[in-house]
This record gives sequence, C-alpha cells and structure tokens, in this order.
Amino acid sequence: MKRAAYHTQSNMHAMEKLRQLQLELPSVCTEYFRAIAQTTSALTRQAYAYDLRLFFQYLCAEESDFSDTEPRLMNRDHLARVNARHISGFQDYLQMYVKNSVDNEHTQTIITNQSLGIMRKLSSLRSFFEYLFKNELISANVATLVSMPKRHHKPILYMEKNEVERMLQALMSGEGLNEREKKFLDITRKRDIAIVLMFLGTGIRVSELVGLDIDHVDFGNSSFLITRKGGDQTILYFPEKVALCLQEYLQERMAAQPLEGHEHALFLSLQRRRISQRAVEKLVKKYAVLGAPLKPRLSPHKLRSTFGTNLYRATGDIYLVADTLGHADVNTTRRHYAAMSDDKRREAAKRIELPEIPENTEEMPD
Repeated sequence: MKRAAYHTQSNMHAMEKLRQLQLELPSVCTEYFRAIAQTTSALTRQAYAYDLRLFFQYLCAEESDFSDTEPRLMNRDHLARVNARHISGFQDYLQMYVKNSVDNEHTQTIITNQSLGIMRKLSSLRSFFEYLFKNELISANVATLVSMPKRHHKPILYMEKNEVERMLQALMSGEGLNEREKKFLDITRKRDIAIVLMFLGTGIRVSELVGLDIDHVDFGNSSFLITRKGGDQTILYFPEKVALCLQEYLQERMAAQPLEGHEHALFLSLQRRRISQRAVEKLVKKYAVLGAPLKPRLSPHKLRSTFGTNLYRATGDIYLVADTLGHADVNTTRRHYAAMSDDKRREAAKRIELPEIPENTEEMPD
C-alpha cells in the first residue's frame, strides 16, 4: 500500500469528519464548504463546521424564532430571519453553556469561552454569512453588525534558563515524579528528552513534531523537514545538543516494532503508534511544572515561546524569529516579543554612564 504522510492522513480524517458534521447542518453549509475548499485547509473547514453546528443548535434551543425547526432542516427562509440580536445572544451564550455528554445524556459539562474562543466562533459566522450575502441568499451580512470582544494580549509565557535546567534535571533523575511516573520515565526517558529539546532547540510546533518521520531527519546537515500548518514544507536546523539526543533516541527507536501504518513515525507511543499531540502536551506539562512550579500553564507552545525568546535575545532579529517560527505575519511575532525590546531598552538605560554632578560649594546668599 502506498505510504501516506501523517499530514495527508490528518486531512483525510478531517474531511471525513466534515462530511459527518454536514449531516447535522443546513444543506446550504455543504455549498459553503465547497466554495471555500480551495482557500482553506480541511482542518479549518472542520473547525468552522463545529462552530456553525453550535450556532444553529443555539438558535433552535434558545431563540423562540427558530423553536419550530432543527439545524439540519433550516432553509433559506430561516437564514433570512437571523439578525444581529440572535448573534449577539449567541456571543453571550458562549461565555458559559451546558453541553450534554455524547455517551450519557444525563452527564453534563459546563463549557466556558474566553475572548479568543468567542472571537474565533464569531469569525466563523462572519465568513459564513459573508458567503450567503455574496450569493444573494440573504440581504445583508448581519454578523458584521455584532462587535468582536476586545482582545487582551497576554504577556508571553516562557521558561527562564534556571527553570529549563531544573526541568532537564528532573527528566534525568525522575525527582518530583511519583513511583508510577518514574517507571514510565525509565522506558521513555530518551524519547522524552529528545522531544523536549526539539521544542527548546528548534521552536517546532507540536503538530509538526508528531508528523515527523524518521527519514525527515538529516544528521549530515543537522536539519529536518516539517510540514507547516498551511501544508507548506520547510527545512529547519537543530543544534548539536539536539542532534546528540535524537541520535541516542533513534538507537532505541530503530529497535522498536511499530504497528502497521506507523512504521515511519519518528516518535512512538508506548502502544507502538505515532505519538499523539495530546500525549506530547501531557508529557511536556508533567516535566515543565517540575522546573517551573509557579507556571502551571506551560505547554509545548510555551517551550516554543522559550525558543523564540532566546533567539530574539541572542540576535535581536525579529524577522529571523518570525521565519524560524513559521509566522506568516511578522507583526504577530513583534506583538509577542515586544517585551523583549523593552528589556533591551531598560538594559541600555542602565549601561549609559553619566558624569557625576558636582556639588554646589557656593554658599547660598542670606
């Protein structure tokens, strides 16, 4: 059977999931997804589908104007009824709502959304209603009449040098782990160290890391091939310490016998499958909190931020940081690392030497 790349498999899975979601949505949504297929990834369309499903479920369950129908039966007349008040109500609903369990209808979970989550869902609505408006299915894009929540830019969270050192020490010694975790660490130590150093030494995304195959790594050039979020491929380079840890792990990896379909994966789980993003997130958080106990929200993305912070401090080149991290817009990078510029300006103020101001020895007149 022809080998399928991890990202190709992920796209195929997203497309299959999208088809399933469309069965729960108004039929016009299928036409919408076809219209944007050439300009969006399958994962993006899947995310839009989840957002639209939640919106239509809200309309039918919470708004009396749509209590006589259900999402999949909504037609053009129903869509024409949607106004800014409905979307504003949905925005308020997103702050906190109750979701029933798929497996047990008696089990409920309270879901909350912060400003970023609400913004993303409203952006999905704007895109959908813009399509309806352009194709003359509605008279106006009412979604644009609802203001987006104010976006609060949080300070970048990263690990200081001493915190990284403590984390790596915990990885080597197992100090701070319980007995069960120590047993797992004895089995996975080389893999886990290689994963952590990949984030710290290259700034790779977690989705890019789990998609790596063995033949994507070139030790001769200290480089590896990754597939970015949009599907573009690029080559990144790793420092010597990362190379050494990867080589140590590879000796262990080549002795493993992966399950069928996972033969090429670089990083394997204990089940001999390609390691999942969720598993990587859990292992990074487990070790990072040992190095920085006051920063419980550390994740692979924060280790990536640590790489970006260190690179910017070392070079002062925001364009190099943006290119290495794969940011499409350098302004995204500049916003995230603006605080580093403040640090440099403070340091400059400290380094400037001014002459001592001589004391005034003249006596003041009576």
